[in-house]
Amino acid sequence: MINSEMTVREVATQIPGSTRLFETLQIDYCCAGNRPLTEACASAGVEVDNVMEQLSVLGESAPGDRAVDFQKLSLTELITHILETHHVFTKSEMGRIRALVTKVIGAHGANHPELLTVGELFQRLCADLEPHMFKEEQILFPYIVRMEQAETVLLAPFGTVKNPIRMMMMEHDTAGDILRKLRAVTADYRVPSDGCSSYQTLYQALEGFEKDLHQHIHLENNVLFPKAVELES
Repeated sequence: MINSEMTVREVATQIPGSTRLFETLQIDYCCAGNRPLTEACASAGVEVDNVMEQLSVLGESAPGDRAVDFQKLSLTELITHILETHHVFTKSEMGRIRALVTKVIGAHGANHPELLTVGELFQRLCADLEPHMFKEEQILFPYIVRMEQAETVLLAPFGTVKNPIRMMMMEHDTAGDILRKLRAVTADYRVPSDGCSSYQTLYQALEGFEKDLHQHIHLENNVLFPKAVELES
């Protein structure tokens, strides 16, 4: 059972399909997921009772209609999903969106100077995400997999798994802040009346990138990392 005093993070982990609803309502369930649902709804300007009603419907859906229950996956399975779904998508989209940004700035930058800010923010986001994913792929994730497979306690080169996790979550916060700035400067990805098809494609790509990164961070912050800390303890 869920209630309005639960945190957004707790709701997101109990009802996997709720993340789609939170995206629609612009309720942060990843970086700021530790807020009570009442507070998050107030910040988003939506009625908590209406949200609770929609969440109840999602929670009562037939099992076949539900999203994957990531809480039931092993740590290794969860990491495989994150790598094959979110890391692959992020890397491929970064290259595509960079090219789109350059193209749209060239065509519309004179009339829409906010596009220069969009380009700067996206470059910052990529500059943060690329080394972040590298550290996960080469250091943190392999250690978590070995920890799950080990029959005895592993000696972590970084003291405890909590240390790199803390750093990853701080970097997630930075990415979340950049995403919020991108949404603000683009007026919720609203294409101006004189925007061409490339302009529209860019904003659609940025919004899709945002949604995927929200889910990506949610799976790490709210599912993978807590389970890894619990396993180590």
